[in-house]
Parts: sequence; C-alpha cells; structure tokens
Amino acid sequence: MDQTLAPVAAPIPVRASSTDDPAELLRFAIDAHCLGAAALATLVEIRGGAARALGAHMAVAADGRFCGYVSGGCIEAAVAAEALLAVKDGRDRTVKFGDGSPFFDIVLPCGGGISIAIHVLKDVGALQHVLDRLERRQAPGLAYSPERQTLISVDPPLRTCWTEGNFLTVYRPRTRIVLSGQTLEAQAVARLAEASGYDVIVRGRGEGGRVAADTIDPFTAVVLLHHDIDAEAAILETALHSPAFYIGALGSTRTHQRRVERLTTLGFGQDDIRRIKAPIGMFGPTRDATSLALSVLADVAAARLVAYA
Repeated sequence: MDQTLAPVAAPIPVRASSTDDPAELLRFAIDAHCLGAAALATLVEIRGGAARALGAHMAVAADGRFCGYVSGGCIEAAVAAEALLAVKDGRDRTVKFGDGSPFFDIVLPCGGGISIAIHVLKDVGALQHVLDRLERRQAPGLAYSPERQTLISVDPPLRTCWTEGNFLTVYRPRTRIVLSGQTLEAQAVARLAEASGYDVIVRGRGEGGRVAADTIDPFTAVVLLHHDIDAEAAILETALHSPAFYIGALGSTRTHQRRVERLTTLGFGQDDIRRIKAPIGMFGPTRDATSLALSVLADVAAARLVAYA
C-alpha cells in the first residue's frame, strides 16, 4: 500500500478584522507570532495614485488570518497569500502590484502601482517597543532593512520614508479630543468623536484648566463649546500654553472679537490668538448639534493631516 502522505494544503487567507489602526495591527502580529509565525506587510512604494499612505500595514498570521490594508481592499488577499509564502520559505520578499507588476490580472482602481515589503517576524521586541511608546503617547519609529531582513526600533523620523537603504516608519498616538462644555453640542461632538476612535476627555465647567494641562500633548485637539466665553477662560489659556495641534472655540465673529480683546489684555500675542479657530468648524454656521459635530471633527481631522503630513 502506498504510504505517501498527501501534501498539506496551504492556508487560505481570511480577513480577521477590518481595522487599520496601526497599534491594533501590531498587537495582532505579536499575538500571531507568539502562536507560531507571522509576517508584517508594509506599503513601501507608491507609483502614481494610491488608496493608502506609505507605511500602511497588514499583519498576517501563519494560519491565514490577516488584518490591515495596503490598498482600498482590492489586493489584500493577494498580499496575504504572498506573506504566507514568505512565512513558509522563512524569507522576506517585496512584491509589486498594479503598474509595473508581474500580476497582470490585478489592476488597481487608482491606475497606479505599489510595492509591498513582507517581513517574516523573527522576534517582536521592536513591535512591542512601538506599542509601549504609543501607550505613553510618544511617537516611535521602526527601521526595516530588506538587505538584512531586520526590523528594529528607532527614533521616529519626521515622516515615513526610505533612507540609506532602510524604510523608516513613524507612528503617532491617536488623536485626543479635550472637550470643554456641557452643551448639547458638546454631547454630540463627544459621541461622534468616540465613534471615530478618538481618545475623548470631557471637562466640565468646574474642573478648570489646570487638570487639562496634564492631558494636552502635540496630538491633542482642544474643543471649547461654551455659550459663555467666561466659562472657557481657564482651559483656553491652558490650551494656548500647550502644544495642542488644534484649538477651536464656539461663538460668532462678534463673540470671538470679545475673546481676542480679553486675551490681548492678558498679554497673549497675535501668534497665540491666531491658533484659535473661531467660529469653530470646517463649514459655515450650523443650526443643529449633529451638523456642528461633523463640522468640528472634520476640521480637527484636516488640521491633524496638515500638522503631521
């Protein structure tokens, strides 16, 4: 009787989650590595248009589960399949998709092309270092060397890029919203911000600005939604002394003029005062809380992109 064993079928790629949060992807990769083996796929080159930014990740477990995005969703299964081959071979690989790719049957809707570097994880110390720094709301970095097939933690670069043969990825803490106000508008902004995955801290009128000073970092937006500018005074002054990337305040143009006069009297300069977006929001006057919340968070998102492009 022939005792030859049939070849073991390769795992079929299956999406495990729809998240694109880098911290969640790195946790997935760490867990998968601890269970057996895993690969981290990274968008390292864009030719023409692309749906994702340089440094976008996918994490792929040896059993076929994957999460993350390096495109709009059209090639992720193919990337996972390539990652599984890399894990099987125990060697990194770089694969091109779209323009300039050998895969003629895979066309990117944007018409461009991308290159994905697939790293077979040998250890997860560098990934854990990134998570630890993000937990402390500090910006970490990773350096990937295709030649050495290594991934190490480094000081964060100003932006994700190639340098001296290494691909450097910068990670930044998720947006924090420090929200001051007990209005209907404030409640709507808080709900929408939480649904968007932001870190939301709500300050009531009686808490003052001193407490908020400990929570405002360079990745924080301060949103002031008071109908009385006296109620915002303490936290606004704290925000102006902070590295917050966005400061916005509710009120009309006339109300803001009163705000400017008060701040000028307190010794704040024009550069400080120009940091305040007032009237707050991306689009014009709104007449309902939901529209205002959308306007405010769109403005915050746009400001973050400008600050950390």
